[in-house]
Formats: sequence, C-alpha cells, structure tokens
Amino acid sequence: MQRILVFSLLFLFPIFIQAKDIPTLKARVMDETWTLDAGFISALERQLKDHESKTSNQVVVLVVSSLEGEILEEYSMKVAETWKLGQRKKDNGVLLLIALDDRKLRIEVGYGLEGNLTDVLCHHIIEEEIKPYFKKGDYKSGIQNGVNAILAGIDGTYTVPPAEDFSHLGPLSFLGELSMGQEEIPLPIKIFVSIFVLFVLGIFTYVAANTPYIGWFIYFFLFPFWSLFPTAIHGANIGASVFLIYAVGVGIYKLYHLLTPHGRMRMKKGSFGGSFGSSSGSGWSSSGSSRSGGFSGGGGSFGGGGSSGSW
Repeated sequence: MQRILVFSLLFLFPIFIQAKDIPTLKARVMDETWTLDAGFISALERQLKDHESKTSNQVVVLVVSSLEGEILEEYSMKVAETWKLGQRKKDNGVLLLIALDDRKLRIEVGYGLEGNLTDVLCHHIIEEEIKPYFKKGDYKSGIQNGVNAILAGIDGTYTVPPAEDFSHLGPLSFLGELSMGQEEIPLPIKIFVSIFVLFVLGIFTYVAANTPYIGWFIYFFLFPFWSLFPTAIHGANIGASVFLIYAVGVGIYKLYHLLTPHGRMRMKKGSFGGSFGSSSGSGWSSSGSSRSGGFSGGGGSFGGGGSSGSW
C-alpha cells in the first residue's frame, strides 16, 4: 500500500507543480505584468463597465506574464469557469487572455454569446485586430482594437469580410484555400524560397521535357509541385498562372517532339534520348471570485467557444 501511495505521489507531483494559480477577479482589466499604464487601464475599465451596464455582458481582459507550462485553452477555460463571467442563465461572458512572454492569446466566449462571437469571428479579431500590433510591441493598441472588435461583434456591427472569390480560376479555384498564409511570409524569404523552388523544379522540368518515355510520368508527377509551391508563396492567382504556364508550355513542347518528324529527330539526338530514356536507374468555482474588489462574475458558463493565436 505504501509503495502504491509513493508511486501515486511521484506521478501526480509534476502535475501539481505545473498548475498555474488563477488570480482573484478584482476588475474587468487585470494586468499582472505591469505593462499597461494606469490611464489606459482606467479608460478600458470604464468602457467595459459601460458596456456591461447597458447589455449585462461581462467582458474581462487578463494579461499574464507566462502560462507556466499550462495549455492555453485549458488555462483560459479554468479562469473563465472559476470567475464565472457573464450572468446566470445568460452565460454572456467573454475573456481576453494574453500571455506576453509566451506570445499567446485567446478569446474565451460564454455559451450565450457563441452565436455572435463565433470561432471564425474570434479568429479574425485575433489575426486582423490584435496580432499586427502585438508583433510591433504595441500592446495597448492591440488590446484596445481587440476589445472594440469584441464589443462590436457582440452588437453585430463587426463581421468577417467575405472570403476572396477564386471562382475565376475555374478548376484551380481550390488553390484559394491553400494561399491563406502567404501574406505573412516576409519578402526576403519569399524571394529565397522562390529561387530555390525554381531551381529544384527546373531541373526535373528539364528532364521531363526532354526525356521520351519516363519524361511523361515526370511531367504529370510535377503538376502538384508547380501548383502548390507557387500558391503557398505568392497566392492563388500567381500560383494558378505558374501552373498553367508549366502545364501548357511543357505539354506543347513534348507534343511537338512526339508528333512531328523534326521533333522526334531532336528527341533522338537530345542528351536524354539515348541514355536517360533507356536507363532504368535514373530517373495555433467561483471560489476565486473577490467580494472585496467590487466586481465579480455573475454565474455564466463556458463551453470552449472562441479562438486562440500567437504572435
């Protein structure tokens, strides 16, 4: 029995030492890092208090230094459930949690507001309203813009803009879904990766174009590479253009050498005609509430709605 107890303690000990304390809820804006100045905190507190008095929605901002090993989504949920943001039976609470040293943040949304603050909308707020400022170290602007967008999202005046239409690409319209992250790639990296990809694919394209038999297999095999890499780097429109240039250009080149006497003669005399063509080897409990701080949660519940991000 003693051995079982010892092993159990050894197993649970790391869990206990990794658990980050949940601060006592004292205000609508809590900065444990002393990053935000008092004037900004006071103005944001008034804004959130006015919104709550008009709508009963409780929106709280919590800024911590680090999650101390906790998983962002799990810690955010623990804070929201412990503080019980929002009103009972309305579940209209929102938590904006920011971990500065970990460069992570999350918008946790109560059940009652998930219809307004959808996961997609929260993700958009993080990506477009908060992260661009956080990346520059301007935390006040990022938080203020994020809060403004959250409140506007609750009111229904802030929505996600319609997705870019790629129907003009026809069968290649699916490339639009693959080009979402290309805008965040720095220009120097785009140039370097473009040169590298062009060099590597260029070698295989030359082989595909000038090899009689296996060249056709390599030609079709390169289709996804000539579409996905340019799209991921430069966007769907450029990616589709590059793919069509490759597919049509190399295809016509190969057909010319296959269907015309002059082309067949060139293929036979080409450097790949006799050797490579015939070779087989190549080829992101209310016990914590404070009665003394003058502000507390109203008993709202959360179910995991919201979105997370990092910068």
